Amino acid sequence: MKPPVINFSTLQAAVEITATLAFALSGLLAGARKQLDVVGLCIIAGLSAFGGGTLRDVLLDRRPFFWVEHADWLWALMALSFAAMLFMRGRHLALTEKAIQWPDALGLGLFTANGTLIALDLGQPPIVAVLMGVITATFGGVLRDIVCNEIPAAFHDHRPYALCSFVGAWVLVAAVQLDAPQWAAISAAAATAVLLRGLALWTGWTLPAWRIHMR
Repeated sequence: MKPPVINFSTLQAAVEITATLAFALSGLLAGARKQLDVVGLCIIAGLSAFGGGTLRDVLLDRRPFFWVEHADWLWALMALSFAAMLFMRGRHLALTEKAIQWPDALGLGLFTANGTLIALDLGQPPIVAVLMGVITATFGGVLRDIVCNEIPAAFHDHRPYALCSFVGAWVLVAAVQLDAPQWAAISAAAATAVLLRGLALWTGWTLPAWRIHMR
């Protein structure tokens, strides 16, 4: 059965703005640790904030890209990068890196909900919509780490990340199929992903590593 069509709304725009800001901050921290110049900071922050949504839009053949449609976000991103270079100091990095885990978890949940909802709105089947939600929420960070010459943290630190997004996306699909109001569907999906990620950070819960014993 084709999922119900839900039009892009002010609520979704607010969700996307909040998530974009959270991921841009995580990109700025990664760039600051690598001692990049302002151009590098803008690029890393942009990849973190826009990378997952751009890949989603490419795969769904959705035009214009969401950051082209909201070009003011690019100015905000550049302003944030310049401000970080002016005011951020080395002594701030450790504290800020730890603190940013929670906004990052919020961005994970919000992007998961928004990406899944966009795919459903375009008539995609549930499993595809869920994967689009996961891609939206995780691939900005993956691209950020690759450009910073690191193994993506989502793949190697063993703390549930994409898994939290995957579960949250299915919550949104279920809410939409049950004809829940849009705000309730988004809230339930985002809260599920955020709470699971927060639980992993708080308890130190990790996924088992695949170990191969070489002779």
